[in-house]
Amino acid sequence: MNTGISIYFSNGMEKNERLIKKAVKSGVKYAFTSLHIPEETGVDYRSDVQKLLGMCREGGLNLIVDVGPETLEKLGTESIAELKELGITHVRLDYGFDAKETVEISKDFHVVFNASTIMEEELLEWKKYGADFTRFAACHNFYPKQFTALSLKRTREMNQRLQYLGFTTMAFVPGNLELRGPLFEGLPTVEEHRERKDQVLLNMLELYYEGSCDVVLIGDVDVEEKDWKDIQCLSHDYVELKADILPSCEFVRDIIHHDRPDSSKYVFRSQESRQYRQDIKPDTDNQSQVRKRGSVCMSNAHYLRYMGELEIARVDLPGEVRVNVIGQVHDSHMKYLPFIQKGLGVKLV
Repeated sequence: MNTGISIYFSNGMEKNERLIKKAVKSGVKYAFTSLHIPEETGVDYRSDVQKLLGMCREGGLNLIVDVGPETLEKLGTESIAELKELGITHVRLDYGFDAKETVEISKDFHVVFNASTIMEEELLEWKKYGADFTRFAACHNFYPKQFTALSLKRTREMNQRLQYLGFTTMAFVPGNLELRGPLFEGLPTVEEHRERKDQVLLNMLELYYEGSCDVVLIGDVDVEEKDWKDIQCLSHDYVELKADILPSCEFVRDIIHHDRPDSSKYVFRSQESRQYRQDIKPDTDNQSQVRKRGSVCMSNAHYLRYMGELEIARVDLPGEVRVNVIGQVHDSHMKYLPFIQKGLGVKLV
């Protein structure tokens, strides 16, 4: 999964440097910043942006910069083209650029728009001037004010329409360790995430799978250390699931299991597990045991060429003599099961 952070110059360079180092260590690929937030006062943009850009380049972060007519003045540049020389790869255009200018800009940068305000007329105009929409991205706003954010359903509808045209879609989940002012109530794209600030992993999974977002960013300043660990896993396309496993089957913890691309709504199926190929004998103690939701199971020798395949039950399933129940996902991690699909990995911890 492509993950991202937000950087605010008023935080000071020392804090931003620490944040960027955390992000790079966690495999994050995107960073969003704005050069025209009203609260950003007393900032030396020219020197701070140059330093920040250097850190992002070294760490492999794509920096998404909000760009308006006043941006060039703040940075001491005379044209958008000069931003490329600073190392900026993504520019977020809200206003001040006509269709022809926008298409020209997209030849040098990935152009990012407010996903909620892209109009049909604009799409037609961009297309008229030869736009390549794979160079375009649609980033939803975050919403500091309570009850002003989008629903998950509305986010998904907009994203799917834009993805069909070739756009990359982006949106935000709130942080929890340090919230962004002036309201300090969280910066989500989806309103229900505002009251789930302690569920960063769940919010990111939901926005990615249910909200059809290609890139999921943290809107606030920072998150808890446990959440950085989850972001690191997500950035490497897997989720850690707490599970109790029988001592004889502890070997299943030593591998990241990836769900098959053709996901089943009944079970998570590990693509890697059948490589075990050892003799998995039927377990007479639990061969008729009901496989309740979250059961970690392994096909035994009675399943012939499927012997050794690891599954996790997404729903309650009947007992099966060809399947041994070897463990159980913890209740606290059951909420992630619906989202572990289409190639996403699992590490049992």
